[in-house]
This record gives sequence, structure tokens and C-alpha cells, in this order.
Amino acid sequence: MQRTAEKTRSHVLRVAGELFYRKGIRATGIDRVAAEADVAPPTLYRIFASKDGLVSAYVQDTHREFQDLVTKVVEAAGPDPRDQILAIFDTVSGQVASEGYRGCPMQMALAEFPDADLPAHRNAVAAKSWLRETLGELTGRLGADDPAEMADHLTVVFEGLHASGQSLGPAGPAKRVRGLVEMILSTAPPRPDGP
Repeated sequence: MQRTAEKTRSHVLRVAGELFYRKGIRATGIDRVAAEADVAPPTLYRIFASKDGLVSAYVQDTHREFQDLVTKVVEAAGPDPRDQILAIFDTVSGQVASEGYRGCPMQMALAEFPDADLPAHRNAVAAKSWLRETLGELTGRLGADDPAEMADHLTVVFEGLHASGQSLGPAGPAKRVRGLVEMILSTAPPRPDGP
């Protein structure tokens, strides 16, 4: 049975994403992606005009998946922004502790594509900016004196969680993240309707 164009695109992106994450983006050739996805290279090039196009779509798709995850986690945490922020960090800490964790896909893309003019770089920066803005919205609802500053502190912790998890594993400094986030959140005034 033939896949639709959209299903083929999704399939290729999934396979490419797994290869890029496990093996590295630059180390994974387009022929390898085509072979693993069981599509002919011309078919792949009809969907993505170039490897840069495929990589850019991979970064966007990975970011969209993370956005969806954060949205679900925040909704499931209830109405308190403290709980929502902690839920984001708990979820990412779980990812860092999972088997096969190699690092933050966005940090990895930025390391492999340092040129700010490349679409993969721009998309990874946009993903990082989205998280910072999301944390800023949550710290604003928290009633922090300076929500942007608190969001920046949390963003640095988030980046450190990924980097430390990649280099020293989940049993290294990454295991201290929840306590650090709680310390940062404790500087916000208590909510009038709760603790």
C-alpha cells in the first residue's frame, strides 16, 4: 500500500529525526535517510529540496513536538503556575534520565549549524526563544517582581539541565534541578489563594 505524500513526509521526518539525534545531523547522509526510510532518494528530494530543507523541517518538527508536550504537561499540572513550571522541569528531567538521551536536540542543532543564517540555526533559536517566552508568561502569572528576570534564571537552569545531563548523566548535577527551580520560584510572593 502506498503512503500519501503527507504520510511519506511524516515517515521520512521521523526516520531522519531518529538518525540525526542518534548519529548526528552532519554525519547522517541523505542517502542513509532515504535507505532507512525505504524511499528512493528522488522521492526524498521531491519532499525536501535539499538536506538543509530536511534538517530545517526536523528542527521545526522536534520543536512542535516539544511545544505539544509542554502544553499537555502544563494543562495536567492544574491552575497554579508554580506547579506548571515544576511539571515542565520534572518532565524534562525524566527525558534526561531516559535511556538513549544524547542531549537537547536544539543545542545539538545549534552546535552543528553555528551559522545564524541557516534555517536549522534560526529554527533552533526560535525554539529556545519560545521556551523562554513560555516561562516568562508563567512567571508573570506567578506574580514575580520581575517575571523576565525569573524566566531568564529558569531558562539558564533548563539549558544547564540538558548540558549537564548530556555530559555527566542524570546522577550528576542534573539531579539538583528541582531543588534549584523551587528555590527560584520561592522568591515570588505567595499566592493569595494558596501557599
